[in-house]
Amino acid sequence: MIAVIGDIHGCYFTFKELVGIIKEKYSKIKICCVGDLVDRGNFSYEVIEYIKTEKIKFTPGNHDYMFYYFINQPNSEIGQAWLYNGYEKTLASYENRFDKIEEHLNLIMRAPIFIDLNDCFISHAGISKYYKSKLPKNFQNNLDLLDNIFKNDLHNEHGILWTREELLNVGKLQVVGHTRREEVFYQEQNNVVYIDTSIYTGNKLSSVIVDNNKIIDIISVPTKFEDLE
Repeated sequence: MIAVIGDIHGCYFTFKELVGIIKEKYSKIKICCVGDLVDRGNFSYEVIEYIKTEKIKFTPGNHDYMFYYFINQPNSEIGQAWLYNGYEKTLASYENRFDKIEEHLNLIMRAPIFIDLNDCFISHAGISKYYKSKLPKNFQNNLDLLDNIFKNDLHNEHGILWTREELLNVGKLQVVGHTRREEVFYQEQNNVVYIDTSIYTGNKLSSVIVDNNKIIDIISVPTKFEDLE
């Protein structure tokens, strides 16, 4: 059994409350996040510190990678894209603690781009049907084979950080963020659940509790005022 939390986007107080509710209801459950830890909300620094302190596993999102590339390769296409995607509040959250940026970026870059469990397959944006003809035969039997394929294709608009296309049925439940929904949305045909419920627009932060590829619970917390104002 695992709890998977959607895109956080610097909304630390909402995130912390949701984690508390999950732990109270499901003591000792493992918790994972689908990335987009940073940008748009006020507390990107605090979100990453909390993830580090609580040892919460996560898959990086496109916003997390834009942050990394802007700091390390500012003239790259993905680095420049950060300037149009809510970077201001992220940098503001590091004011007077810029010494922590390298540590946090290393944490992001060490994180796996997907997490393959018996319970589900977790990534930021999911595996697009674009890859159907590009994947090894019987890849469903060993999803670890996909690691190099997606790592070498991180900047591709069809890739696991960016796609908003229809997703491939990978033989188990895919849990993804990135594509915003008002509510947690399960797409039966492709066996995908979308859990980014638009926290940064003032909607809510959501999580699913998954056991053996079945969604057994949905827990959400409305966006807290202080995270955005």
